[in-house]
Amino acid sequence: MPKRLNPLSPSAIANAKPKDSPYAVRDGLGLFVMVNPDGAKLWRFDYRRPVTAKRNTLSLGTYPDVSLKRAREKRDEARKLLADGIDPGVKRQAEKTAAVERAANSFEAVAREWLLVRKPGWTEKQHDKEAKRLEKHAFPYVGHRAIAELDVDDIRPLIERVWNAGYLEQAHRLRFQLSRVYRFAIGTKRAKHDPAAALSEVLPSRRDMVKSRMPTITDTARVAELLRAMDGFTGSPIVAAALKLAPLWFCRPGEIRMAEWVNFDLDGEHPTYRVPPIIRKLKKREKLHPDTPPHVIPLSSQALAILRELQPLTGRGQCLFPGARSAKRSMSDGAVNAALARMGFKGEMVGHGFRDMASTMLREMGWSREAVEAQLSHKVGGTEGVYNMAQHLPERRKMMQAWGDYLDALRTGSNVVPFRRDAASA
Repeated sequence: MPKRLNPLSPSAIANAKPKDSPYAVRDGLGLFVMVNPDGAKLWRFDYRRPVTAKRNTLSLGTYPDVSLKRAREKRDEARKLLADGIDPGVKRQAEKTAAVERAANSFEAVAREWLLVRKPGWTEKQHDKEAKRLEKHAFPYVGHRAIAELDVDDIRPLIERVWNAGYLEQAHRLRFQLSRVYRFAIGTKRAKHDPAAALSEVLPSRRDMVKSRMPTITDTARVAELLRAMDGFTGSPIVAAALKLAPLWFCRPGEIRMAEWVNFDLDGEHPTYRVPPIIRKLKKREKLHPDTPPHVIPLSSQALAILRELQPLTGRGQCLFPGARSAKRSMSDGAVNAALARMGFKGEMVGHGFRDMASTMLREMGWSREAVEAQLSHKVGGTEGVYNMAQHLPERRKMMQAWGDYLDALRTGSNVVPFRRDAASA
């Protein structure tokens, strides 16, 4: 049995004073404390490597973070490995390497790499949305784990947690996003299968939630009540203008709140709002392509009147609807929805719902599907490419004025006769 030197005591270690050069205070069986000139006391274990018998020293931590008792336990663990022919230094290095590889192949590391690869094809807003979804619903639960080790039982709770909270659409988006991350991991040889793909059937179909996803009103009596409520809105005049323009334009909410005066022609033969590609619902390459045309919204006389009233308030600035904190930034994306809720239409109508309202009612009034879809900035028939800004424009000018007149009649309670396409063309 190896000879033990005088064993150390906690007081002996505490009382060891630094000298001009490092020196060792030994405990026995290869364990000692290295006392440095700066006063640091470092645990070390001397041993001979298996097979080669070359001397080596293993670090066991710093005193007093590692106590005398714990240092002896670490030494004894290393001696047991040596008895089995295992070099404790080599084993530690292998564990460190494995830990580094594990961290590089963790779910969060792989997902962030995927986000970085996809970023050039997204707008900044889209990238932030994708990142935040993962940061909120995935990283806190599985981000630290190796992506290859995760299975259906690990991924399913992430999706069900969102679904059970009442957000079915978000649950669908999360599952699809997780699947994309896994396809990236498979392509980069860090996973062999996609557990998120196996969960494609665990959620109810999106079709079951379409009606509740975008609340809208199409009953003429209730539409009339909504329009009159807008007239009586007592909040900010800027928000009031956005509210009144929303049913007249029925473009996407972002195309309203981010509108800028430079994109309006109020005095020409055909007054228009040309929605620039950068704020339209397009792929990033289409948003940035110089040949992508704006989406043209013909302005009815009703819309012109609202814009004329708004011009003295915000016309000297950039934004039609500047935010409360800064005139250089558009108002909040929740301002219109908050106003609708304040007027008593919470859960019944949202800003996006004006699109469904106009689409349904205009088709019932006899306007062509092509004109309505072009006005909504939809791609008819799934065709690819950018939109023709003159598509059905003469018909859309008539339609938008007829729509403004129809809403006026509803608001005032006049004898409402729908302005049909054939009547407007006469």
